[in-house]
Amino acid sequence: MEHVARVLLRRYGVVFWKLLEREAPWLPSWRELLRVYHRLEARGEIRGGRFVEGLVGEQFALPEAIGALRAVRQRQPSQQLVCVSGSDPLNLVGTVLAGDKLPALAGTRVLYEDGVPVAALVANKPQFLQEADGATQQRWRSALLRRPGSEAHGIGLAV
Repeated sequence: MEHVARVLLRRYGVVFWKLLEREAPWLPSWRELLRVYHRLEARGEIRGGRFVEGLVGEQFALPEAIGALRAVRQRQPSQQLVCVSGSDPLNLVGTVLAGDKLPALAGTRVLYEDGVPVAALVANKPQFLQEADGATQQRWRSALLRRPGSEAHGIGLAV
């Protein structure tokens, strides 16, 4: 049980009950994991608190994740694009993030700009999750379709 709890912490940096919606059904329940996280917090190995705004319930984080979260909050937007597979654990649209749930399939892609989901490729059709002008939408479409000259960086599939 502790091994699973630690793997989830390493994967996300911060864990809370809502994250388990996209995980495998064979994983332990949040109630079971909660006991492990309380024990790790009591030992000083992880921190408990409210790290992700807008979510109810207990949250637990690796100490190094807290500093990274603070740095992201203070960073200026850079229009950095990151494209992830729909089956990647970072596909949090419709669970942790607002919007309709996207299929957890390898052919589905989610495009993030500065950490915000802006577009998705579902059934080979681009969908825009944010309002934007035509030039920005074209940049997002190119990144989703992985056309030459697009600047999106891909992240590997789920571990």
